Amino acid sequence: MYRLFSRITRGLEPVSQIFKQHVTNEGTTLVKQAEDAASNKKPEKDMVGLQEQIFVRKIIELHDKYLAYVIDCFQGHTLFHKALKEAFEVFCNKGVSGSSNAELLATFCDNILKKGGSEKLSDEAIEDTLEKVVRLLAYLSDKDLFAEFYRKKLARRLLFDKSANDEHERSILTKLKQQCGGQFTSEMEGMVTDLAVARDHQTKFEEFISTHPELNPGIDLAVTVLTTGFWPSYKSFDLNLARELPYSLLNFAALLLLFNGADKLSYSEIVTQLNLSDDDVIRLLHSLTCARYKILNKEPNNKSISPNDVFEFNSKFTDKMRRIKIPLPPVDEKRKVVEDVDKDRRYAIDASIVRIMKSRKVLNHQQLVMECVEQLGRMFKPDFKAIKKRIEDLITRDYLERDKDNPNVYRYLA
Repeated sequence: MYRLFSRITRGLEPVSQIFKQHVTNEGTTLVKQAEDAASNKKPEKDMVGLQEQIFVRKIIELHDKYLAYVIDCFQGHTLFHKALKEAFEVFCNKGVSGSSNAELLATFCDNILKKGGSEKLSDEAIEDTLEKVVRLLAYLSDKDLFAEFYRKKLARRLLFDKSANDEHERSILTKLKQQCGGQFTSEMEGMVTDLAVARDHQTKFEEFISTHPELNPGIDLAVTVLTTGFWPSYKSFDLNLARELPYSLLNFAALLLLFNGADKLSYSEIVTQLNLSDDDVIRLLHSLTCARYKILNKEPNNKSISPNDVFEFNSKFTDKMRRIKIPLPPVDEKRKVVEDVDKDRRYAIDASIVRIMKSRKVLNHQQLVMECVEQLGRMFKPDFKAIKKRIEDLITRDYLERDKDNPNVYRYLA
């Protein structure tokens, strides 16, 4: 078909359009199947995650299949590369069951890169899969949303020692850098470097303690020093530390050490002694009393934490592991990521408008909006209403002014 229609002037255009529609239909069917699987029943959280992993894997396989068509059957013709790109842009930006594909791709990467993920792959297969995920990223209009979700998940892998392989972490960052530019990955690269430096510092600290036993705190102390600008922002609080932990900010250890001086403590006593907010104390106590490890006994013995509860150290607690990890209950990460990205987008739109107006001095509304969309399109697709709102805000802040004779024309104020 390709060889036949390529002999006709503009004969390949209708073939490429048929190809585009076919790929679009297949991709849209995958999205609908994933939506149906999520809405037919309410499965466990682990099952939801597995369904999302399967969906992303199917999208990758679909891309492999039709990219092979473009290269082998259509001889890499630009018309068919364009048709494949436009088809994937349609269904790759639909999202599934309230989750954007930006989030699903970031979660898929997290599952591959963390210890104990459901994807059991060889090193070569991991590299190949990461390459294909980054290729899919080119079709997303919300690349900045992917970056924020990925950065949050990377932070968790690094801080909780969940990353399976440093080389794979650096490899995908290199691929992302090639695809989206250095600014896209600069903070993530800084995070990985921070952890490498922290490991070196920890080794030197342990060597120092071994040669100065009088300074040994008597506990296993690991400290990770992070560069503020690289990492996601976390809520800070003034925690009253137990005397055994003067230089540590390990919340669990600090809470448990309160029971060195008391058999029982009420909820209010714990809040007062730790100087933490109710939300934080509830999350900590829930992990220690109602989760996998029953480190504390609670009265009354139920699954919720209330201000009238009394807690007692569980002296009968044992575990075959020398060291156990007690996870905190999950927080609503998605809402926080979306809020952070919306805030960053406002700054990006402001900066783009000011750059354009500074160079053009005078510009009408339509031209300003179109140039702004073009500038920002590499990272996200800005909403026209959002741009209009940012223009109004910049006018009130005396960056721009409306032309006296034509309110649809803006002037830059130096």
